[in-house]
Amino acid sequence: MLLKAEDVGGGVAIDSGDTAWMLTSTLLVLMMCLPGLALFYGGLVRTKNVLSIFVQCFAMAGIMSLLWVVFGYAVAAGGDGNAYFGWSKDFLFFNHIQEGTQMDGGTIPESVWVTFQMTFIIISPAIIVGAFAERMKFSAVLLFTVLWTVLSYLPMWHMVWGGGLFHGGDEGNWLMGPHQHALDFAGGNVVHINAGIAGLVACLMVGKRKGFPGPSLVPHNVPFVLVGAALLWVGWFGFNAGSAGGANSGAGMAMLTTQVATAAALVVWMVLEWVVSKKPTAVGVATGAVAGLVAITPAAGSTDVMGALAIGSISSLVCYLAATKLKHALNYDDSLDVFGVHGMGGIVGALLTGVFIREGYEGASGGVLQFWIQAKSVILTAVWSALTAYVALQIAKILCGGLRVDTEVEHAGLDLDEHGEEAYGSES
Repeated sequence: MLLKAEDVGGGVAIDSGDTAWMLTSTLLVLMMCLPGLALFYGGLVRTKNVLSIFVQCFAMAGIMSLLWVVFGYAVAAGGDGNAYFGWSKDFLFFNHIQEGTQMDGGTIPESVWVTFQMTFIIISPAIIVGAFAERMKFSAVLLFTVLWTVLSYLPMWHMVWGGGLFHGGDEGNWLMGPHQHALDFAGGNVVHINAGIAGLVACLMVGKRKGFPGPSLVPHNVPFVLVGAALLWVGWFGFNAGSAGGANSGAGMAMLTTQVATAAALVVWMVLEWVVSKKPTAVGVATGAVAGLVAITPAAGSTDVMGALAIGSISSLVCYLAATKLKHALNYDDSLDVFGVHGMGGIVGALLTGVFIREGYEGASGGVLQFWIQAKSVILTAVWSALTAYVALQIAKILCGGLRVDTEVEHAGLDLDEHGEEAYGSES
């Protein structure tokens, strides 16, 4: 379970082992975006757009880090807000953090915790850029992702992890009954459903790529995709096991369930491709692994091995159908299957979190009730993210003179026009 920022204070001594693990986890999650996601997405696009993906991922790392420092942490984690938005003026610019400041209820310095969470705010909007890859103006990408982060990511962080709406407390609220709360160990709602729904709205509003669907829209570098997926897989242990807040038994269980679910999802996707198209592809096994990683994220701390097997297997089937059947049936161009994998995988994982709760796990209602609690959290997250993404895109459209690059630019590629560079030099 994630530590809450309002627990800042004294008491428990800082533990060097817990701190070392959280430092390591922070590096692992940052590696998921740079270079993991950049390589994964970059390999999936065409040669003329690979640099645009890399630049967007790097830009997220810089801009979102500063946003988190200036006011993001105050809005997400501050204890003086309401059920939807936190607030604490003392958290602005991390002014309250000194070398010895630590998280009460944990055994790590708060400086480590806020940096760990900084990597989450980096990768969440970075995930979205895959939905509209190869056709959106860089200026619009930046403005949209900043606005969405402020309007959706920060309040969702507060609602889920900051003691907000998703926690019923002693008296309950309009969403959760007394002593009820939605389970989201490491970001099923906050990161994946949130980003996946925003990606779907964005790809619909930006419109389809020229030539979609068609044989020309194929990955330019499949080894990039596999290397990127491998880095995501390794980095995800920091994402999930790091969310235990230290080197403890919770981290060990989260690491185990993460590996099991990912392995199951990869194998199921590979078998599905083998049966349906007669050839298991490299992109397929990479995508299957990511689907399993996404789905186990909310349940990593609360399920057991059998639950992880089920979550990984079911999510792989659903994400496979979403990416290969649903997208084409509804004719929307989610370029890199952000909704199909992160959105659908996050939804399946969040719902199944309420089903596969290990015996003896504290903090869950269990049974049908917990499934209903999870379902309510999924619905609210999806609606909230969709509305805020729509508003953010409309603002970006007005201020940037449109969301989409000109047809000539799209044909030539975003790398040269938007960034003045080419990945591999001039093509013959």
